[in-house]
Amino acid sequence: MPIYTKTGDTGSTSLFGGKRVLKCEELVHVYGSIDELNSWIGKVASDIDAPDVKTFLSSVQSDLFTIGSHLAGWDADLKDLPHRVKEMEERIDILDDKLPKLTNFILPGGSKLASDIHLARAVCRRVERQTVALGQKEKVDAKILIYLNRLSDLFFMLARFINHEAGIVEVVWQGIDRKTKKQ
Repeated sequence: MPIYTKTGDTGSTSLFGGKRVLKCEELVHVYGSIDELNSWIGKVASDIDAPDVKTFLSSVQSDLFTIGSHLAGWDADLKDLPHRVKEMEERIDILDDKLPKLTNFILPGGSKLASDIHLARAVCRRVERQTVALGQKEKVDAKILIYLNRLSDLFFMLARFINHEAGIVEVVWQGIDRKTKKQ
């Protein structure tokens, strides 16, 4: 079967069940951003040496396919999302215990891997915002929003940890001087 169907050549796409919608609709933006996030996670996973983290990220990628499919109308089972959120929280706590406490905002960056993880975090935050917006128009399962929020938290901590392990010092945002309104 060829990859091209030509059915989207006029700017529409098909949801589960066959309903056609424009590719510029909010729902399509959400699952397009989920696809982008999934690709960033694949990039990050390809560069991480820890097998358990690779395996975990593969599970996250699978979850994201399930979430996107669910949003597109498939009767996907979301029952595993709370368990994965718990796993994320456990991983966040482990990483947090190994890192210096934050007292200021830090600039995203550091090593190439940490920078890629920060990009994944930023895309995850966009997916979360788009999903919240979608939820203003149609029902979105709360488990999805919790999952996305915790996933971005995990990426933040993982990026910090990668930099810490590499001996890269975090760059503290200097902020704005309240008196002069300058940085």
